[in-house]
Amino acid sequence: MDTDIVVVGAGLAGLAAAAEAADAGRSVILVEQEGQQSLGGQAFWSLGGLFLIDSPEQRRMGVRDSRELAHQDWFGSAQFDRPEDHWPRAWAEAYLDFAAGEKRAWLHAMGLRIFPVVGWAERGDGRSGGHGNSVPRFHITWGTGPGVVEPFERRVRAHAEAGRIRFAFRHRVDGLILEAGAVAGVRGAILAPDPAGRGRATNRDAQSDFELRAQAVIVTAGGIGGDHELVRAAWPERLGTPPRTMVSGVPAHVDGRMLRITQGEGASVINPDRMWHYVEGIRNWDPIWHNHGIRILPGPSSLWLDAAGRRLPAPLYPGFDTLGTLKHLRATGYDSSWFVLTQKIIEKEFALSGSEQNPDLTGRDLKLLAKRVRKGAPGPVEAFKQHGADFVVADTLTALVAGMNGIADPDAPALEEASLRRIIEERDREIANGFSKDAQVTALRGARNYLGDKLIRVAKPHRILDPAAGPLIAVKLHILSRKTLGGLETDLQGRCLSPSPEGATSGGRGAPIPGLYAAGEVAGFGGGGMMGYNALEGTFLGGCLFSGRVAGRAAAAAI
Repeated sequence: MDTDIVVVGAGLAGLAAAAEAADAGRSVILVEQEGQQSLGGQAFWSLGGLFLIDSPEQRRMGVRDSRELAHQDWFGSAQFDRPEDHWPRAWAEAYLDFAAGEKRAWLHAMGLRIFPVVGWAERGDGRSGGHGNSVPRFHITWGTGPGVVEPFERRVRAHAEAGRIRFAFRHRVDGLILEAGAVAGVRGAILAPDPAGRGRATNRDAQSDFELRAQAVIVTAGGIGGDHELVRAAWPERLGTPPRTMVSGVPAHVDGRMLRITQGEGASVINPDRMWHYVEGIRNWDPIWHNHGIRILPGPSSLWLDAAGRRLPAPLYPGFDTLGTLKHLRATGYDSSWFVLTQKIIEKEFALSGSEQNPDLTGRDLKLLAKRVRKGAPGPVEAFKQHGADFVVADTLTALVAGMNGIADPDAPALEEASLRRIIEERDREIANGFSKDAQVTALRGARNYLGDKLIRVAKPHRILDPAAGPLIAVKLHILSRKTLGGLETDLQGRCLSPSPEGATSGGRGAPIPGLYAAGEVAGFGGGGMMGYNALEGTFLGGCLFSGRVAGRAAAAAI
């Protein structure tokens, strides 16, 4: 026996699982096909958003939240409707308990701190019982993604120094070792060293084979977002036809390989058609990985048009309903869409997802952070405005439309200035007083009733064609591949299950596979899809932490 537990994948879920198992006195080998420079996985690149319920930060901002309201939002968004949603439902309930209970205190005790202004992501589809957050719940970690990874990396490295955890970088798992119906370890290839920086593609040159035997294996190897052919193959009919082109929100090694291997060894995969891709992607002018896309986290003021120049219907506004907007845009027959806005809007409302795009929050730099409330767009946003291939800046609408047509997709119809002017002027007339029948104008005024939005997130309502608010800006938006919401089916101990008997209902689930556990995105962040059809945001990192913690503790207790 080489170790008590093998953890496959050194992302956030893997770090949490390894730390918890080692805390329980078990020996752990952490296996990762990338080099040590990739420790922390996708979480490192994130904005560090965490879903919390009734937090001190919410209360200080005047937000009244509760588990009951969060349950209404979660289940209204998840829309669980399948027999195989038995365990995802159970995981959702457990996660809500965690987010309303010890989650914040657990993280705070490890040194994680939270930015005081709570964000309002996924504002919803307009129904109280439907998709979306009724209140702001997006808590940004002080230090963003690296700040989330930091306490878990610190715990894991402390265990490594004490000899309880060993690292096996550049070890690619090719299969599980099965003995007498139980998982008894992993086998694979040791890859050649590669000094490529974090996120960049590395070689797959196999130098030798390896086997590691253990009493339990925890799979935490991520989703499929880096392989667009897999994304298209899993694309559900309810979201229309798959896009012909996308930008990548994750590195190429997020390829679903371990998901397929584990399924091939007898584990159940459920809800593979549930996925989460953004509609506000832009091409990174300074890319780290191939086809690198960045997501705009928009405030609610930008005018959203499809590729043909038609305004999106209510309530498909920036930041409201990701998959509802994706479904609508796929029905247009085009892969891109447009934001039209002003300098005044971009200064207040544009944030970019990613730790590297937020140096003030990531670097915990108060002086740099103070610039967010001053005139001018944040530095990374301004850099995209100046260098990004998807940005058009102009002093007149005539010049703006010409620039938009200059970068439009080849199959998109030419935009007409007269049509766009009519749409903008109709909207601008609604700004003249405090009343409006334009639901987007009403929504942005309502958003400013929340102090956090008024301070740093939502621009004061103004006419888009007001020269004092200019220049005019248009942003070409792409679909951005990101998360797998389904995955390996697990019970509330994180144990992988065998497929259910033919025709089984939720009362007759498959049996646990001895010695095999899963956590993080590969397990749909818990149960094989605890978010159902829709995410509320801040739930991916939290789902990795929670499911990793559960699997690490359960595996340690079982052996």
